[in-house]
Amino acid sequence: MNLLRLVAATLRPYRTWLWIIAAVQLVSVIANLALPSINAKIIDLGVTPGDTGYIWRMGGVMLAVTLAQAVAAGGATYFGARASMAFGRDTRAALFDTVGGFSGREVARFGAASLITRTTNDVQQIQLLVMMTLAMMLQAPIMAVGGVVMALRENARLSWLMVVAVPLLGVVLGIVISQMIPGFRVVQARLDGVNRVLREQLSGVRVIRAFVREPVERDRFEDANASLTAASVRVMRLMAVMFPWVMLVLNLSTVAVWWFGSHLVADGSAQIGSVTAYMQYMMQILMSVMMATFMVMMVPRASVAADRITEVLGTETTVAPPADPDPLRAITGVVDLDRVELTYPGAEKPVLRDVTFSARPGETVAIIGSTGAGKTTLINLLARLFDTTGGALRYDGVRIEDLRPEALWGHIGLVPQRPYLFTGTVADNLRYGDPDATEEQLRQALEIAQAADFVAEMGGLDAPVAQGGTNVSGGQRQRLAIARALVARPAIYLFDDSFSALDLATDARLRAALAPHTVDATVFVVAQRISTISGADRIVVLDGGEVVGLGTHDELLAACPTYQEIANSQATESSAA
Repeated sequence: MNLLRLVAATLRPYRTWLWIIAAVQLVSVIANLALPSINAKIIDLGVTPGDTGYIWRMGGVMLAVTLAQAVAAGGATYFGARASMAFGRDTRAALFDTVGGFSGREVARFGAASLITRTTNDVQQIQLLVMMTLAMMLQAPIMAVGGVVMALRENARLSWLMVVAVPLLGVVLGIVISQMIPGFRVVQARLDGVNRVLREQLSGVRVIRAFVREPVERDRFEDANASLTAASVRVMRLMAVMFPWVMLVLNLSTVAVWWFGSHLVADGSAQIGSVTAYMQYMMQILMSVMMATFMVMMVPRASVAADRITEVLGTETTVAPPADPDPLRAITGVVDLDRVELTYPGAEKPVLRDVTFSARPGETVAIIGSTGAGKTTLINLLARLFDTTGGALRYDGVRIEDLRPEALWGHIGLVPQRPYLFTGTVADNLRYGDPDATEEQLRQALEIAQAADFVAEMGGLDAPVAQGGTNVSGGQRQRLAIARALVARPAIYLFDDSFSALDLATDARLRAALAPHTVDATVFVVAQRISTISGADRIVVLDGGEVVGLGTHDELLAACPTYQEIANSQATESSAA
């Protein structure tokens, strides 16, 4: 069972706490079991004969036992809370580390919304179960067994009532729980759906408003919300059915004990204190069953959550470090692609195939093509965000799969197609490239990226940046992302359509400033505009995932129909403008 394995593995470092919890729970149970017996003696040996001194003495003993029980219960709650919080912390950390190593393929498989739910809500479900188990449930079986022993000790002739009540309650619980587990699976899946819809709407709120799609999106969210509500209501109805049955068995047992016990007292075969103690033990047994019932209701949902968490933790990234990495310590920027191919899982045909070209330090290689030609996919391969499914991609003569990913990424400066900035300051974001960069290096990078002016207007390096960089424009985000890559001073730059949001004048100034800074690096530039890449040492033209042209700007204008078509269309647009 995934739930048991996950909890056992995560709590293994906290065995000392668990032993302490077990010890104080045992003390608490022993104290609880002693109280009815003491009460019976007070009734039979103190109240009935009128011995006030005996009542005071045993009352003091009863008070001391109660105090010990309270202290033990408090200790169990304290250490149980610490252990459960440690479980939640360690599980979230494990999920974070695992997801952080995922390639784009695994992230797409699970979906960002589902990964967030599994790291937060699913962990919380199991954490709550662990807390309740350690603080309460651990004593339930001990209390039940101890209660049975003490009840038999008080009066064995009434014990047939337990033989009827407990199995009856077990049958009821088994039927209801068997229906709850699949219901909780549906609830968690639909919670993922609500998160997904909400995340899309928050991310795309500008598009929604621009196209006046608020009513449609409101209906879409209401559908997802109603679906989650309906699934939750079905599960809650099953839980609502459970409690009346438990209470029915509990109340019938109480009535039966008093009824049959009164007959035993009447014929002199039992004392009032003994029947009262038996009644209290019966209540303790059934309360333990009720506690177990409460916990059992939590188990199905926690079990589903454990399955989902284990699925993530058990998923290995397709971009895995090599078992015997190549000892190459530094990457100079020599890149060779030999008949490279990439096919996505389940796809009918490759998105890239037979891609062959080379790049050397000091060279700028541009990549151009129509939408969907595979330009960004090629950049992702170069950054090893995906692994090739055919051919070979080599850095300095070493296959990319034989390099430690961290060693490779430490020599690559990636500016993605959709640049992302993190909450913090401008300096915080730039130092993602180099945590030890000086303020002078940061300012130099901003100057090269043509970002110094607007950063100064924002308030300088200490100016705040909102999550995702939403407090700056698209062009400003691109320039800050370029500056971040420049701070890293990598051997290889990957610019994935990083100049698309810039006007022509800013684009030209940025490229002119960038050239001397990257003179010793290998530069890959994905672009849509011919003007951005016309000065590249080599231009790769992609069409349908294949290289249909390779050469300089002039060579391609003379010999590559696809490049000619792109150039002519942009020339026509420029003339029309």
